Amino acid sequence: MAVPFRKVSKTRKRMRRAHNALTAKTVTSCPNCGEMIKPHRVCPKCGYYKKEEIISKDAK
Repeated sequence: MAVPFRKVSKTRKRMRRAHNALTAKTVTSCPNCGEMIKPHRVCPKCGYYKKEEIISKDAK
């Protein structure tokens, strides 16, 4: 089995892992109800998208 000839330095190891960082999910507030939602999607709470009702949420 192959064994590395030299030790991998901390800098080289960290440069290799630099792209592995986690990023926070992007959320925006619904202009109709103020609920936090993913952008470019219908609001699951009120059913609006771009100030237009897409899914009717009838009163119970």
